[in-house]
This record gives sequence, C-alpha cells and structure tokens, in this order.
Amino acid sequence: MASASGSSVRVRFCPSPTGNPHVGLVRTALFNWAFAKHHGGTLVFRIEDTDAARDSEESYNQLLDSMRWLGFDWDEGPEVGGPYAPYRQSQRMDLYRDVAQKLLDRGHAYHCYCSQEELDTRREAARAAGKPSGYDGHCRELTAAQVEEYKAQGREAIVRFRMPDEPITFTDLVRGEITYLPENVPDYGIVRANGAPLYTLVNPVDDALMEITHVLRGEDLLSSTPRQIALYKALIELGVAKEIPAFGHLPYVMGEGNKKLSKRDPQSSLNLYRERGFLPEGLLNYLSLLGWSLSADQDVFSIDEMVAAFDVTDVNPNPARFDLKKCEAINADHIRMLDVKDFAERCRPWLQAPHAAWAPEAFDEAKWQAIAPHAQTRLKVLSEITDNVDFLFLPEPVFDEASWNKAMKEGSDALLRTARENLEAADWASAESLKEAVLAAGEAHGLKLGKAQAPVRVAVTGRTVGLPLFESLEVLGKEKSLARVDAALARLAG
Repeated sequence: MASASGSSVRVRFCPSPTGNPHVGLVRTALFNWAFAKHHGGTLVFRIEDTDAARDSEESYNQLLDSMRWLGFDWDEGPEVGGPYAPYRQSQRMDLYRDVAQKLLDRGHAYHCYCSQEELDTRREAARAAGKPSGYDGHCRELTAAQVEEYKAQGREAIVRFRMPDEPITFTDLVRGEITYLPENVPDYGIVRANGAPLYTLVNPVDDALMEITHVLRGEDLLSSTPRQIALYKALIELGVAKEIPAFGHLPYVMGEGNKKLSKRDPQSSLNLYRERGFLPEGLLNYLSLLGWSLSADQDVFSIDEMVAAFDVTDVNPNPARFDLKKCEAINADHIRMLDVKDFAERCRPWLQAPHAAWAPEAFDEAKWQAIAPHAQTRLKVLSEITDNVDFLFLPEPVFDEASWNKAMKEGSDALLRTARENLEAADWASAESLKEAVLAAGEAHGLKLGKAQAPVRVAVTGRTVGLPLFESLEVLGKEKSLARVDAALARLAG
C-alpha cells in the first residue's frame, strides 16, 4: 500500500451533493486538506453525483461555496480542472461501464439473476441456522443453460464482484492492523440491473484512475474497505490501478445522548454555523479537536499551526463528542485574535438588513469603529453583534421587559436622578469619568457600582447585559444618553 512521502501524496474529498453540508463531512475535508498540505501533496475535490434522485445542482453549488468559505483550496476538481477530469461522477459513466466489462471478461465479476425475494428468503434461512447472512454465491458458477433459463424468465441481472476466498488484512492509519474473514465479506453488487454503476464500483475506480494514495474517510465506511482492497487487486491486474491506497478511518462524531451526529440533528448543519457568525478559523479549530489534538495543553491554534503538525496516525480512533459550548468558546477566542479592523469588517453583514432593525441611514460608521474594540472582547459568534449595538443606531432602546423589571427596583428613580446630575457634569470624552459619576451616585445611595450601574444600563441600552457600559455611553454621546435617562425617569414616574 501507499506511504506518505512528500509530493507523492494524493488524497481526495468526495462528497455527494445532497442537502446542507454536515459538520462531520467538514471534519473529513479538513483532515484530508491538512494532510495534503502537510506533505506538500495534492487534494482532489471530486463530486459523487450518480444518485439522480437525491443529488441536486443547488447542493452542488452549495458544496463549492462552503469549501470556499472554509478556506479550503483544492488542486484538482470543479472550477480548477486537472489531468483526470471530469471530476463529477455523472460525467464519467463510460469509464465505469468499461471497467465493469473488463471485470466481467476476466472473471472478477459475474451476473447475478437472484430476485430480491429469493435473496431475502435465503438470508432469513442463514440467520435461522446461525450462519452469515450475506450473499451466498448462488449465481457464482451458473452454466450457460441456467443463464438462458433466467433470461427466458425475463430476469434482469446485476453485476457482482467475486470476493476471494481468503482473509483480507490491512493496516489502517488510525486503527492499526485489521483482518476480515471471507465469510464476513461476501460477493457484492457493483452495477445495478439497469446498468447504473454503484458507489461500490465508482468510488474505488475513480480513486484508482486518479492515483489516490491515501483514503481518509469516516468510520462508517470501514466495513467496505476489504471489498475495495479486493477490487483494487483486480484493477491492478487489469492495468486500471497502480497500487492500493493506504486507508485511515476517522472516528464518529457523536451528538446528544452519545448517538452518532446525523444530518437530522440541527447542530450538524454547516449553514447553521455560518448563519450564527462562526469564523471559519474557529469552527475548523474546534472540528480538528474531534479526534486529533495539537498538544495536550493547547486547544486554540491557527490553521497553519494545525497543518504544520497534522499527522493522521495521531488521530484517536475513539468516537468524538460534539460540544457546542466548547465550539463557541474556541470561536470566541478566534474572534479576539482578529485584528480589530478585520473584526469590524467581518461583523458588517450583521449590521445590515435583514439582521439589523435600524434604518440603513441610521448606521453611524464612526460610532461603529469606536465601539468595535469593546464588542470584540464580548462576542462568542458574530451574529451577537446586532443586539449588542442596536442601542447606538435605533432612535430609542428596545426594552427587554424582564431586564427592566430586574433593574428598576424601588429607589431606582432616585438613583437615576443622582446619576444624571453627576453625568451632566462629567467629562464625556473619558469613560473613566463616566464611571466615577455613576460610582459616586451609587455611594450616595448605599450601592456598589454593579448595582448602581444596572438602572443606567437598562435606561440607555434596554438590557441588563451587553457591552462595557461606560465606553457605550461615551460612544452614544452625552445628549442621547441623558435623554434616555430622562425617558426612563418619566416611565418610572408614570
């Protein structure tokens, strides 16, 4: 099998265009991309779109857009081309038909005329007898007369690959040496009765023709590996393949209840993370931790640091649990690592319609640039910026009633009047001066700063939590801030 050695490394990422990309799929793409980059090799991006009933052009375009958003560049594939084009399986059907016929001609495959009902009956009988319930080889050695009889009955045949009657052993890059006994890997279908090739044929044939050296994929495909190795040996004999690639099977990504994260789980959709404003860097950092680590004491790192250190043999074979809170925490770290100008620009989509409730003309660029450094330290995801800064651009704050009731307790009106007097005399070019004004108001009413600033915060921003209060007052300005305190006093009086 292949070994990792410099630019000879060729890996592939080959998703099917069926719906929104899944974070487990992204993790697989990441590990392949990092492996190729680490070894100075080639990443082939291939589209497995032979299932016309499930594949769609919309999903195909979404896949390409997702890859670009994540920052994955591919060396061969759609929009790039390459020496083994085309890179969409739907455009490679003649190649598969040719290989299937060669396998039939050389005896590596045969026609199977068994009906589904017959297969089910024999499988049930095998289970009842305590035997393996896979295909029993019924059509392996049909005579010409038997074939003619089946054809006369109007039966249609699928093509099955003939598995060798011997154990298959390989060394998985993640899991070590694995052996499959022949009774557990029966002959399997590679072409449907209508002539359409199955995944079991097209995937390894494409890997062979594109000279893939390492196949890094999910653990759910581990059981198909002995079948593919046997097929590879046949393809080598036919001159279609040069070598058997090395295989590495990545651990399951688990969701709630320690169940495998599926497409049906809301937190599995890549689009969810894009819409919430995760940074690609933060999301990829977290996904890399689902089975791999840079070091025992470092969870936050750049994608370049990952590429420099990544070795698939360091991947842990045990299932990895997706922890949304940890994912958010790592994303928050990456937000804080951004240059403030970069942060301000990345927030911009959430400062515009349809996310922003304020009129476009109400947005004030100077205010945004002034508050951005303070917002950067508070966000877990970029979408949180909208609610955090709306008080700057709306004509009046949006009051959260629960926050109002929590902050405006008995005596809050007296506190607000004292705070207003102090703020009126404060230096509005200094957040520290504004803090001293509120602190003094609190002391006058026997309150510490935390409780003294709560009514002021709600009066000005509408919420009990948010960006640093005194920097927020400074950016909003004296006139608007005092007007909002006055409005809050009027509401309390009413």
